[in-house]
Amino acid sequence: MHLPRTSLFLGVIAALTLAIAPSAASAAKAIPGVSAETPCISAQGTPERVKHVIVLFMENQPFVEVFHSPEAPYINGLAERCGLAANYHNITHPSAPEYVAATSGLPGGKGDCAPVFLDPSFPRICPDPNNNIFFQLSQSGGTWKDYEESMKQNCFEGEDETDYDINHNPAAYYTDLGGPSETKNSLCDRFDVPLGSFEEGNLETDLASGKLANFTFIAPNLINDTHDSTIKTGDEYLSKLIPTILNSPDYENGSTVLFITWDEGEGGETDKCAFNTTDIGCHVMMVPVSPHTHPGTVSEELFNHYSLLKTSEELLGLEPLGHARERRVHSMIDAFNL
Repeated sequence: MHLPRTSLFLGVIAALTLAIAPSAASAAKAIPGVSAETPCISAQGTPERVKHVIVLFMENQPFVEVFHSPEAPYINGLAERCGLAANYHNITHPSAPEYVAATSGLPGGKGDCAPVFLDPSFPRICPDPNNNIFFQLSQSGGTWKDYEESMKQNCFEGEDETDYDINHNPAAYYTDLGGPSETKNSLCDRFDVPLGSFEEGNLETDLASGKLANFTFIAPNLINDTHDSTIKTGDEYLSKLIPTILNSPDYENGSTVLFITWDEGEGGETDKCAFNTTDIGCHVMMVPVSPHTHPGTVSEELFNHYSLLKTSEELLGLEPLGHARERRVHSMIDAFNL
């Protein structure tokens, strides 16, 4: 079996010391010591099958702007206490293709076209007919939810009156889920839902009641995801939202893995990013969070949003889709002992 290079988190990438992360495990019940303060403790043994994968997308910040930024103490502290994929890349530009690629393995949504007709000033529409992780789970008896902050109603197509952006709502693009143009009770209408606040709302309720779906996608609004604000604003938001996840029963019992990343970087010169290791706009932060990950694990193996899909599907017992099937697209399972 190929084991990726790993190293302990030391503060600058050039100073990383290579190591192999030790094995870890979960127990059938709550793992002692797992909490928002100690989210990654590398419990001894072999992990049982992960039942819940959470993917959280932030917006438009390259790795160099977030890593060790004084404006991002929470996410950097979480990386130090958990893991860091130090060579992680987005797929292209702009946003919509990233979200579609990370959930279908193919970069749809070209140019941020919308899945439905919004208004005469924005005529580009591109509903996506490709298979996707949401539909895979619906067909296999699994569960999913896409939580969109500031979305006014389930599977909502509009974006002008709030800080919600349909380009950041992958479930709304897929025709096999019904999409926002369909009638009530489509898969999109049932499971593409408003996020709510971290004090109350759909996500908080599902976490507290132990009803977390097998696959959860989270998109904060345009302010909290750093799209229309600062890194500091996004970091402060994460410092309030993430503990809600890490203190939930489904995380504390070892059955949940959380991935936090940015959809794309900025300041680059190319839209061919999946395997580009030199362009600043192709390199983004990725923090895997799991009780099975040795604290401070850093992998320098090349990963991208296709790797995120491949990892999510393998953890949930699904066949990888699209480019996630390719041998050059590596899973993050071994690197972070998931």
